[in-house]
Amino acid sequence: MNMTMTRTKSLAAAAIGLLCAFTLPSVSQAQTYPSHPITFVVPYTPGTTADVLARLLGAKITQQWNVPVIVDNRTGASGIIGTQYAFKAAPDGYTFLFAATSYGTLAATTPKLPYDAAKGFTPVALLGTSAFTLIVNNKFPAKDLKEFVAQVKKQPGVINYASPGPGSSQHLAMELFKQETGTDMTHVPYKGSAGALNDLLGGHVQASVVALQTATPLAKGGEVRMLATMGRSRAPTFPQVPTMTELGYPNLVVETWYGVMAPAGMPAPLVAKMNAEIDQLLKMPDIKEAMAKQGVDPAGGSPDKLGALVARELKLWSQVVARGKIDLN
Repeated sequence: MNMTMTRTKSLAAAAIGLLCAFTLPSVSQAQTYPSHPITFVVPYTPGTTADVLARLLGAKITQQWNVPVIVDNRTGASGIIGTQYAFKAAPDGYTFLFAATSYGTLAATTPKLPYDAAKGFTPVALLGTSAFTLIVNNKFPAKDLKEFVAQVKKQPGVINYASPGPGSSQHLAMELFKQETGTDMTHVPYKGSAGALNDLLGGHVQASVVALQTATPLAKGGEVRMLATMGRSRAPTFPQVPTMTELGYPNLVVETWYGVMAPAGMPAPLVAKMNAEIDQLLKMPDIKEAMAKQGVDPAGGSPDKLGALVARELKLWSQVVARGKIDLN
C-alpha cells in the first residue's frame, strides 16, 4: 500500500514538473519580451493599406518597447509568398503576418496553398475594416438597388460588371450578390482596379463592387451612383446610402479587413501582450487619423474577434465559390 502511494506521489510530482516546464517559460518569456527586433511580414507591395498600417504600428511599437520593428514586404502570388514565409517562422513572438481580405478569398480559390489557412496561424488583433459598396455608371437607369435588381432580372446575362481580376475580393463579392439576389450578370475581369474603373466610367461595363474609399470621390463627383453599401452600418461619409442588410439582404455583409496574425503555437502570454499594445495604439488620435485617410475604421478587441472574422471569411468564400462553380485553374 505504501509503495503504491509513493509511486502515485512520484508520478504526480513528475506530471506537475512537466506542466511547469511547459508553462513557466511562457510566463517568463512574456516578462522579458521583446528582447530583440520584431518583424512584420507584409505579403503586399509597399504603399498598400496593409503596408501603411504595418509601418504606422511598427513605428509606434518601436517607440513604446524600445526594440526595432522591421517591415518585410514579401510580395508575390497574390500574397501567398509572404504568408507562407510567416507560416514557417518560429512562433516565438518575433514574426507577425499583416493579413488582409485576400487571406480568405485565396483559401477559397486556391486549392493547394502551401500553408493551412484555417489552423496555421494564431489571431492576434483585428486592425480595422472598410465596407464594400455597389456602384453603377451614372447613366444606368436604375436609381436605387430595387430598380437595379429588377433591371438585371429583366435582362439576365446582359448587364456587365467589372472586377480587378478573377478571384479578387470584388469578383467574389459580386458573385455573392448574384447568389443572394437571384440575378445573372456577366463578369468582365481586368488586370487591376484602374482598368475596371475606367471602363465603368466610360460605360463599357455597368456595375462594380468596390471599396468605399475608392467609390467616395467618384460618387461625390457624380461620376458613379452608389446604390448600397455592404457594411454592418451606414457609412458616416454617405449616411443617405442604405446598407444591403437594410434593403433585405442580411447575408450581403462584405468588408475589407486588416489583421495581425502569428504562426500557430505562439504562447498565449505573448499574444495577449501584443494584442493589448495594438489595441491601445488603435485608440490614439494620430493612428485613427492616418487610418481614416486609408478609408479604414479602427477595430481592435480580443484575438477571438479576429479569429471569428477569419473563420467566417473562410467559410463564406468557399461557399460562394462552390455555389457559383467558380473555377480559376
